[in-house]
Amino acid sequence: MARVQPFRAYRPAPGLESQIASPPYDVLDSREARKLAAGNPKSFLHVIKPEIDLPEDIDPHDDRVYETGRANLQRFIRSGYLIREPAPSLYIYRQTMNQHVQTGLVGGASVLEYETDRIKKHEFTRKDKEDDRTRHVETVNANTGPVFLTYRALDRIDSKMSEIAGNRPTYDFTASDGVRHTVWVVSRPEDIRELSVLVEDIPLLYVADGHHRSASAARVGKTRRERDPEPTGEKVYDFFLAVLFPHNQLRIMDYNRVVKDLNHLTEMEYLDRVSARFNIVRTDQPVPPEAGTFGMFLSGSWYRLTVKPGTRFQTDPVGNLDVSILQSNLLGPILGIGDPRTDKRIDFVGGIRGIKELERRVREGDAVAFALHPTSIEQLMSIADAGTVMPPKSTWFEPKLRSGLVVRSLEDI
Repeated sequence: MARVQPFRAYRPAPGLESQIASPPYDVLDSREARKLAAGNPKSFLHVIKPEIDLPEDIDPHDDRVYETGRANLQRFIRSGYLIREPAPSLYIYRQTMNQHVQTGLVGGASVLEYETDRIKKHEFTRKDKEDDRTRHVETVNANTGPVFLTYRALDRIDSKMSEIAGNRPTYDFTASDGVRHTVWVVSRPEDIRELSVLVEDIPLLYVADGHHRSASAARVGKTRRERDPEPTGEKVYDFFLAVLFPHNQLRIMDYNRVVKDLNHLTEMEYLDRVSARFNIVRTDQPVPPEAGTFGMFLSGSWYRLTVKPGTRFQTDPVGNLDVSILQSNLLGPILGIGDPRTDKRIDFVGGIRGIKELERRVREGDAVAFALHPTSIEQLMSIADAGTVMPPKSTWFEPKLRSGLVVRSLEDI
């Protein structure tokens, strides 16, 4: 049984939503964030990437960075950029990217469910990133970016959200990247009750995107619960900001690899070793058509790699992932990439950047690039159900959730 808690959000004043809403903190580096927010004091990047308002050489984990984020959020509130919901509400958030549409329910997800693994994870978190977001939440005293959760779709939840979405939306705008964002405030008590009851029929939730945000929210919740002389399990810190999407509406894109060198091999030596594990043919179709096939860009040419019989691990859901097959049969044994989490010779390119980005990287100095077939949402859920985790950089979800459309304060519900 899943929980979703209504809350009094801070959200953009009418007419400011397109200026305030920003990409999530973890898809931009500081340089990109400075450029994107330049000339826009209302960009929510001032809250979630507050180093952009400080000297460029500042350590991003300096105390001043987190304090600036807190001060900027308070400035947004004092200036009227963000207004407070008069009563606890839920929210419906729809994203439209070309022909793809996904509609989710925004509310407070349960820290207890996260701690007891009723909210399933499929990735390890990095301590430094988790520490960073924990400090941000503690200092700013708010959940500033939503966690992207999914669940096995239930028609009755879809129907109720569609009914509410038939009304006039509170926000409806198209961002600079072409993605349309539409938000409805669910404030009628009867609608809140019905949605809350319907969500209780969801047996398990899954973190699709936002493992560090959910882990940091759980850490803050645990710390505050331990300090609270009267914990009830229903305090504001016992929940965190999330959007719940049905699994059959999600879009996972490929997460591709680029390697800086051939591990001291000549090109002929490298191709000879690869051919021992994969069938190789030149191709003018770089996008892998199905699982078990890979595109490889080397010296200005594309190759199709197809795994040879015996390469797959039939009973191992993690070993059967294309990212695992590439790692265990090529990146590791041939190119010497032992730990892709820490090896500086490998980089990862989300599929939203396209095949041309892989070609550009190789033409400008990297040695070889690999285009992968996307991981499926069914693979993600089966791995989470098994209590195991995916290799790093296995999934790239698009479109990304905007930050600043709904902010959840930890001061009160």
